[in-house]
Amino acid sequence: MFRRILAVVALAAASVAAVIPASAATPAAAPAAAQVLTWTASDDITKYTSFPTTAVAGAATIVFETSIATGNTTGMSHTVTFDTSTPGYNHDVNLNIVANPFDAQNGRHEQAVTLTPGKYRYFCAMPGHSMMVGEITVGPGGPDTTPPTVSANVTGTKNTNGEYVGKATVTVNAQDAESGVDKVEYQVDDTSFLPYTGPFDVTAIGDHSVQYRATDKAGNTSPVGSVQFKVVVANPDTTPPTVNSTVTGTKDTSGNYIGKATVTITATDSGSGVKTVEYSMDGGAFTGYTAPFDVTANGSHMVHYRATDNANNVSPEGMASFTVVAPPDTTPPTVNAAVTGTKDTSGNYVGQATVTITATDSGSGVKKIEYILDSGVYTAYTSPVVVGTTGTHTVKFRATDNANNVSPEGTTSFTVVAPPDTTPPTVTHTVTGTKDTSGNYIGKATVTLTATDAGSGVRSVEYKLDSGAFAAYPAPVDVTTAGAHMFHYRATDNAGNVSPEGMASFTVVIQDTTPPTVNASVAGTKDGNGNYVGQATVTITATDSGSGVQKIEYILDNGVYTPYTSPVVVTATGVHTFKYRATDNAGNVAPETTTSFTIVAVPDTTPPTTTAVVSGNKDGNGNYIDTATVTVTATDSQSGVNKIEYALDGGAWTTYPGAVRVGAQGAHTLKYRATDNAGNVSPEQSVTFTVVPQGSDACPNSDTRATVRIGGEDTGIANVDTGNGCTINDLIAEHAQYPGHGVFVRHVETVTDPLVANGVLTIRQQGTIVRAASRSDIGR
Repeated sequence: MFRRILAVVALAAASVAAVIPASAATPAAAPAAAQVLTWTASDDITKYTSFPTTAVAGAATIVFETSIATGNTTGMSHTVTFDTSTPGYNHDVNLNIVANPFDAQNGRHEQAVTLTPGKYRYFCAMPGHSMMVGEITVGPGGPDTTPPTVSANVTGTKNTNGEYVGKATVTVNAQDAESGVDKVEYQVDDTSFLPYTGPFDVTAIGDHSVQYRATDKAGNTSPVGSVQFKVVVANPDTTPPTVNSTVTGTKDTSGNYIGKATVTITATDSGSGVKTVEYSMDGGAFTGYTAPFDVTANGSHMVHYRATDNANNVSPEGMASFTVVAPPDTTPPTVNAAVTGTKDTSGNYVGQATVTITATDSGSGVKKIEYILDSGVYTAYTSPVVVGTTGTHTVKFRATDNANNVSPEGTTSFTVVAPPDTTPPTVTHTVTGTKDTSGNYIGKATVTLTATDAGSGVRSVEYKLDSGAFAAYPAPVDVTTAGAHMFHYRATDNAGNVSPEGMASFTVVIQDTTPPTVNASVAGTKDGNGNYVGQATVTITATDSGSGVQKIEYILDNGVYTPYTSPVVVTATGVHTFKYRATDNAGNVAPETTTSFTIVAVPDTTPPTTTAVVSGNKDGNGNYIDTATVTVTATDSQSGVNKIEYALDGGAWTTYPGAVRVGAQGAHTLKYRATDNAGNVSPEQSVTFTVVPQGSDACPNSDTRATVRIGGEDTGIANVDTGNGCTINDLIAEHAQYPGHGVFVRHVETVTDPLVANGVLTIRQQGTIVRAASRSDIGR
């Protein structure tokens, strides 16, 4: 038992050494850095003992120490690892220093790095140490030219309007990531700036503005910030505001206001102060009053008004009534006319011109607009006038206001010309003649063209047959040449516009009494006997110099004729007979023709596929208890499986009779292979497994306490059998002799790692056990 403990201790020591990177075990010489940043760690797995929070960009030496001097008395390992994946941080420094008091540097390590402006996140990568995490902010190198960041927060008891009752407390915060904050100052309303030493109260009733700024140790001063708020009296205000109105303006002898009346509303409140003033015009909805307003609409008016204070007391509604009358209007309207449309290069309107007349009158308003086109009497103008008649035109116009003032007569002249013809002729065709059943014209086809043009008229019609040149179309054209034809045509009007080219396609055939010529060819891979291996492809071709081929048909082996559309692939093995024929467009059928061929199967060159499965009862280490059963299967999709063979532990190949039971204790290797009916042998494969006896116990004198206990501490974790008769307490062996406490802790980490891998423990449970070992006095 003691030899086994020593072996576990040696393995634990080897495991700890394996996780220390080469840079930590033997640090390389590094150039001197402009700054030294130091982290330290102790027995605490929740935080670093000391750590930097800021740095400047450029070269730096990272120092990490976890030693007896820094409070690490348990010998546990810690790391300083820079995060290279979490968004929002710099990822350009790869740092992972692993240290413990018993390593070659006694727990103190250094590494040279280069830092860039921004933030780095660091953490301890050891299991269970996830709370050891922090940030370091790196400012730009060189002198500090950046002012501090400063903000203010106002707190206190608020009323429903968001106002502070009795007092408001102002707190100012400032930060500077480089040289640091030197001083903070504040100013209340229009007073001078004062040094800020802590939160201060503002108790004066009314609106307030607090300005604030901060200066860093490099003399940089932040921009002045400000925050606004209002303080109201603490005692409730129950008295509504006092509100009055005045109406001013020029009056006539009847007391009416000429042109407009100006309404001014005033409100006062000696308590909480006036919050809002509102008014309603002539029974309309109340709206906020901000300044005196003018009423210009003629007629009698009533203005209702009210005020609300900051305690939400509303005054009784007041009212002012008055009448506005219009001043006498002696000024005629202003009237203008605009002519629009498409112009030619001479300024004439092409096709039509649109005349739009507008009139304005700032006095009594426009009553009507009238116009005369060329001659006649004035006509009421209601909408823009469109003039489409060609020639020179004159439009006269005038306007009258509601005071019957008439404007001077205005005149505008313009010329309308006819639009040019830009539309080509329309041209159509018809093809006539005697057709066969396929729609072909027998002997001849007659093409008739028709062209029309509503503008300048048709000047010429042209056509061309197939690829010939265009020629004048004098009359319907007869086409007698046998074959497919394309008849192109176009027309030109007297303005030179040419129609898009049209086309008629048709076929002329002669009387056809000759059937098509038809042939078949067979293609594919042949064997030495001329047979087709795997498949044969039959291709049929037909020609007809008369009416043309209408269809091709075939019969494979037997049955009825089937339309032929593409080469026919035949894969069924055996002798085949292929009959075929063709029919032309005149209904002539070629004599039936026959071709025969033989298809043989493709030889099998693919070996079988084999698999093996080991089954039986397993212990916690994956070994089979008493016996293991090996089942071998093989498949072959071509010639089929002929036999399966196996060889156990280097023995001779034996025909596989069925599932093989192996009861001999120890490690075993079973090889297997299969052969198909074509003689193809599969690649040799193997499975390995171990058979152990029923009831084998590696720890006959087990520690069977219900929970895992270390140094008198109960972890609360079940002390289960790990699969070979040993409990977790057996593996920890707290009563064995250890050369040091750190060695014991590493021993516990080592023996629990496989239990996590095999599902006996969770990672959280392992962390609980290791922390209990760290707190114990074992090995001290």
